[in-house]
Amino acid sequence: MPEPRHTLRSGQRWISDTEPELGLGTVLSVEYNKITVLFIASGERRIYALGNAPLTRVRFASGDRVESVDGWSMRVDEVEERDGLLVYVGRDADGNSRTLDEIELNPFLQFNKPQDRLFSGQIDPGDVFRLRIETCEKLARLEQSPVLGLIGARTSPIPHQLYIAHEVASRHAPRVLLADEVGLGKTIEAGLIIHHRIITGRTEKVLILVPNMLLHQWLVEMLRRFNLRFSLIGDDAYEEAAEEGHPFADANLALSSLDFILKDPARHRYVLDVAWDMVVIDEAHHLEWSPQGPSPAYAFVEALARRTPGLLLLTATPEQLGKFGHFARLRLLDPDRFFDFEQFRQEEQEYTALADVINKLLDNPRLDAETFGQLQRFVQHDRADALMGDLDDPDHAAHARNALIQLLLDRHGTGRVLFRNTRSTVHGFPSRLLHGRPLPLPEHYRSRMASLEARLWPESSSDDPEWWRHDPRVHWLLDTVQRLKPSRSKLLVICHRRQTAIDLENALRTLGGVRVAVFHEDMSIITRDRAAAWFADEEEGAQVLVCSEIGSEGRNFQFAHHLVLFDLPLDPNLLEQRIGRLDRIGQRHSIDIHVPYFEDTAQAILFRWYHEGLDAFHRPAGAGAAVFARLGEELKTVLAAPDGGAEALIRHTRRLAEDIEAELHAGRDRLLELNSCRPDPANRLVEAVCAWDRDAALWPWLEAVCDAYGVIVEEHSTDCYILRPGEHLRVPKFPELPDDGVTVTLSRDVALAREDMLFLSWEHPMVQGAMDLILNGEHGSASLGFVSHPTLPAGQMLLETFHRIECPAPRRLQLFRFLPTTLIRTLLDHRGQDLGRIVAAEFDERPHAFEAEKVRAFVRSQKQNLEKLLALAETRAGARLPEIVAESSQRMLDEMGDEIKRLAALRNINPSVRPEELDKLKDDAVEMHAYLQTAHLRLDAVRLLVTV
Repeated sequence: MPEPRHTLRSGQRWISDTEPELGLGTVLSVEYNKITVLFIASGERRIYALGNAPLTRVRFASGDRVESVDGWSMRVDEVEERDGLLVYVGRDADGNSRTLDEIELNPFLQFNKPQDRLFSGQIDPGDVFRLRIETCEKLARLEQSPVLGLIGARTSPIPHQLYIAHEVASRHAPRVLLADEVGLGKTIEAGLIIHHRIITGRTEKVLILVPNMLLHQWLVEMLRRFNLRFSLIGDDAYEEAAEEGHPFADANLALSSLDFILKDPARHRYVLDVAWDMVVIDEAHHLEWSPQGPSPAYAFVEALARRTPGLLLLTATPEQLGKFGHFARLRLLDPDRFFDFEQFRQEEQEYTALADVINKLLDNPRLDAETFGQLQRFVQHDRADALMGDLDDPDHAAHARNALIQLLLDRHGTGRVLFRNTRSTVHGFPSRLLHGRPLPLPEHYRSRMASLEARLWPESSSDDPEWWRHDPRVHWLLDTVQRLKPSRSKLLVICHRRQTAIDLENALRTLGGVRVAVFHEDMSIITRDRAAAWFADEEEGAQVLVCSEIGSEGRNFQFAHHLVLFDLPLDPNLLEQRIGRLDRIGQRHSIDIHVPYFEDTAQAILFRWYHEGLDAFHRPAGAGAAVFARLGEELKTVLAAPDGGAEALIRHTRRLAEDIEAELHAGRDRLLELNSCRPDPANRLVEAVCAWDRDAALWPWLEAVCDAYGVIVEEHSTDCYILRPGEHLRVPKFPELPDDGVTVTLSRDVALAREDMLFLSWEHPMVQGAMDLILNGEHGSASLGFVSHPTLPAGQMLLETFHRIECPAPRRLQLFRFLPTTLIRTLLDHRGQDLGRIVAAEFDERPHAFEAEKVRAFVRSQKQNLEKLLALAETRAGARLPEIVAESSQRMLDEMGDEIKRLAALRNINPSVRPEELDKLKDDAVEMHAYLQTAHLRLDAVRLLVTV
């Protein structure tokens, strides 16, 4: 309320118009040209110029309820003024007469209800009011999206990855085996599943267990791709947390290694004590089990799996595991279903006939009588006869064939718990071109090759810190860089050791003036991001990025296509990981793989072993891991004594690799491949994600948010911006905005190339946090506007209200799918008539200058009328609530009923559908219906309008 400046007195209570979160202020002193106000609740003191202080006097009226600093409250009957200070007279909860001086009002009082803010004169600008309404509408659209949870990942929208993520994440308690071939993105699939379930509220506590060497890769992938901040729990973090309490309990998202946990029984107990929602195990094929007894690692994971609803196992392909190893993994997922190995083998054999029928449907335009008979036996469905009849109709045959295949796939026993895509079914990979470069071995290396490490990585044994001046590989590399410079080609150089990477960066810069960045494991994530961003910059960026083996994990640089393997790793998996930095789906060029090596040395033998024995440079070596497991020790022996045995080893390797790959191909499960990515739903998911990428509404909305909250915006480049906290930030901390600012992009393509930029989507924590800031705060909840409309005469007062439907329920139920964030609008004139149908919410609002104090005086004078209109608006909005709730309930029952019927029918033909999945759906439907009946209204925003 306004207050003439000459009546200002110490002890009066005022609120800040610009900082309402400070709470109720007390005037400490009034001087000639300034006023000092203490805000006890926030511990802040402000000094204002007397002539234009952004303050409003707090003056309650009869009927209001007030609270004292001592905690008791009363209803105000009348207000007296004594020496410029207000005294409230009324009755407390027991009916006793009480008086309360305004200086004794509770300092934590805040006017956060829209009507309170309107009556107290806390008027927000019209654009902020509209932003609040728009935010509700944007959130409602997002909540109902079929790809909610899949939009915000910094990944390309690849069909098989989106299909698996959507299929698995939508289940009650997903327990699956992800077994895609190398390079197809098992880590991304797991990240998408976790991200989806966290965004939709189905999962809160996640534990990821990986081998030690993959810890950093997972940490980076989860943060950079999915904005998931996992706590890395190793020796240091564990000891520190153990001193203060439970090392794992406080982390909702925890990342650790199985080896670390298995070292100490106390760590076992700590992990098993936590009620995880989901556990993810990478490299699960290393868990050993036999009927005679499991390994310690398997036994621990088995105990953990029995306590955890969700379980993701990332593993090698089933063929590489062998039938017994494959069964051991499935047994972890569902021990009740997979309890007997012989029964499992029989069941798998039965699916051979099913696979044969599908293959014939895929490969033959017409079916023979035997196949047709098999098809009739397999498909027992009310649509089957009509579909089989359509197989002979040229106009309908293709559709009938696809529909029958889908019905057959539903019968596949392990199809719901195992996903395995292969490069033979997933397209978009580049070809690989090998450029081997034999070089003479320098004399100063020849005498230092006592160890295997020195033979493979000779610079490691050199005592010359500038070894690179005499190493032919370095000079060859420099020539290669200069040769490719005119084409603006970028080169990714990977070497085994951290120190080698550091030295190579120095060598290229010193010898050739090359713009080169370096990447190794001792650098912080932020520093690596900067190096990666410099490498990605097409204009002024580095031409070369030198990475160590470990430092490059979790990073992809598919904008480059020249890969230099300065040395070779001993493990075929590591070689494939190196090539996989560039060989990704979506790579637009062939991959040029450059390999310098010293002639007549262990390096040359290792090069030939990979090239001639495994053909590992031209394609992923599916047999590489199995061959290395059997011949690894022999390989090391030959490398240690390269004078003999190499030719025989390479021939043996080639024969063994051919045999293993023949077995893999013979055991290729086409049925499983088809079930791991059904094209039509996968393509619909891709299109839905791309549609959100094309949505142009995000940036205008976010720019308006930044303007409303005092965030400075600078344009960086196309679809890229720099955000910084302004001097007059309205909140102590804007979501996800560092003090020194951040560069963001709205382009998925830019985000994939520039990991130093935030990729903003409607699911990014900054955007989600900004939505929460608006919808859970009071900013924009009370406003004043001037409107011109042809049907409304000038000089009328209108009251516009927006009531939000609230229905508190556990987020895991995802009730927002059926009852999204919903506003009910009313627009009442002074007679109580609702003009909302006549005047749309997007009416012609006219800019109009007005004095704040006059507006407050006007609002105060109209308080009684406005309170009546507010009550009427609530009644009108309440009358529409039952219909909305009934529609939401019916929509929920229809959708859940269809899903229950579908799953029940599937269970009749596929034993991998667990009974608890069906029971949980039924329980959820009952629970959601009960919660929907508790839906109620809350006034979210109010605007006083004057017609002009």
